[in-house]
Amino acid sequence: MKLTGLKHMENIQDYTREELVKWLEDKGVRSFRAGQIFKWIYLKQASCFDEMTDLGKEMRTLLSEHFYLHRLDLEDKQVSSDATEKFLFRLNDGHHIESVLIPEKDHFTLCVSTQVGCAMACKFCLTARGGMKRNLSVAEIIGQVRDARFYLLQKNIEPLQLSNIVFMGMGEPLANYDNLIKALEIIMDTDYGMKFAARRVTVSTSGLVPKIAQLGLDTDVNLAVSLNATDDKTRSALMPINNTYPISVLLDACKKFTMKPRNKITFEYILIKGINDSKQDALRLVTLLSPIRAKVNLIPFNEHEGSDFQRPEPKQILAFLQILLDRDMTAMTRKSKGDDISAACGQLKAKLETP
Repeated sequence: MKLTGLKHMENIQDYTREELVKWLEDKGVRSFRAGQIFKWIYLKQASCFDEMTDLGKEMRTLLSEHFYLHRLDLEDKQVSSDATEKFLFRLNDGHHIESVLIPEKDHFTLCVSTQVGCAMACKFCLTARGGMKRNLSVAEIIGQVRDARFYLLQKNIEPLQLSNIVFMGMGEPLANYDNLIKALEIIMDTDYGMKFAARRVTVSTSGLVPKIAQLGLDTDVNLAVSLNATDDKTRSALMPINNTYPISVLLDACKKFTMKPRNKITFEYILIKGINDSKQDALRLVTLLSPIRAKVNLIPFNEHEGSDFQRPEPKQILAFLQILLDRDMTAMTRKSKGDDISAACGQLKAKLETP
């Protein structure tokens, strides 16, 4: 949906319920209306204010004079052989983002983007090649989730089956911190918002240390850290952010991360042939993570055009995993989904051009 003539208006999805309450009270409207509006947007999937039939005409007119409500412009959709679906959304300024809907045994998981492009410049990630363009707004983050549920509704699938969210799409979530937190507030509003349980929401970071502790104080979401190496030289070569926040500093921040007693931090470790997949790497990984309540997701590198990196042989992957398991680490090899449509980890690279 292309928007024109709306420069003087705001997207209502940029507002948290608390912010909408304040806006309504400033207009002389009772605060309970905010809950009604939220239910229409996020639970009843309203596409316009006129659909909000339990609001009076005067109230609907007030909203339409100050806000707009629309869906993201779905430019393309691809379906993998494993039923994973990748959505390409065109934003109003001509930029593009991708999100991925992943079918699980009894629910769906959505991989959400937080930026157009990425500034982290990780060598194994396609998103980084386009550079950083801009942060997504709250509405653009929320829109991916709302529209995915609407898509399921159109397919006669219960929208609440989309119950898990992972912020592992395009961009570094913690680099768009304020908008991320506001989006999380709406996503985890269990009364009027999207009703996601905090235990089913995961935020992944490449290691933006100053925001890690703050995330634990501001939310109850799960933390995932993209580690990918066990020594600073290798990690810096793969992930330039390590030059600013080396492994020791990153892990110290993880030790201080506030989480519930049974929770663990997920450390994502992309296995790259001849780079970080040796027995010595596995043993160092155990040593590094032993002081932390940690679990390890091993992700065999998803090969893509233009990359010199290779995926390790299956026996090498298994040997690496076994070293961790033999030393009582919680670890698993994550099976990539959607790699035939470039929807797997590290493969998202939406068109970044503008008109």
